Amino acid sequence: MLDGLRQFIADVVSPTALADRAFDDTGYRLAATALLIHVISIDGEPSEAEKRKLHSLIESRFGLDRGAADYLIASATLVEGEAVDLYHFTSVIKRTVDEEGRLRIVEMMWELVYADGQVSEFEDNVVWRAADLLGVASQDRIDLKHRVAARRPAMVGDGSDVADAAT
Repeated sequence: MLDGLRQFIADVVSPTALADRAFDDTGYRLAATALLIHVISIDGEPSEAEKRKLHSLIESRFGLDRGAADYLIASATLVEGEAVDLYHFTSVIKRTVDEEGRLRIVEMMWELVYADGQVSEFEDNVVWRAADLLGVASQDRIDLKHRVAARRPAMVGDGSDVADAAT
């Protein structure tokens, strides 16, 4: 375990690490992960619940083990931090992922929004903008939001009534 952590840190800080993380037009997993990181970061520092949910989604939806998911998230965090807009990520996803896959990405975004039990208007807005750029219809976006909301335990005062009014 310690050797794995050392290797991960060495990979991240090495001079060639940035080249390995270079964002290209075929990196839909990197683009999707950067988009997901943007969602959990939009309203401030991501909560532990959001971070756990992100790891879970990346591992299960992309079929990655913990180490590969960690590396992808670290790479996507760097890429997302340098991004000026969502278009670069959404354009890669739209070109390489079919409609069903784009719907799954929007669903993943909603799962992250609801991970901490609070829906901010910023989170709601970024999902709306990303879904629009991904070519996901408004009705599909809203249906996915309600489907994800229905799967989570009811929480009093979670702020979703404010976000729901925006949709």
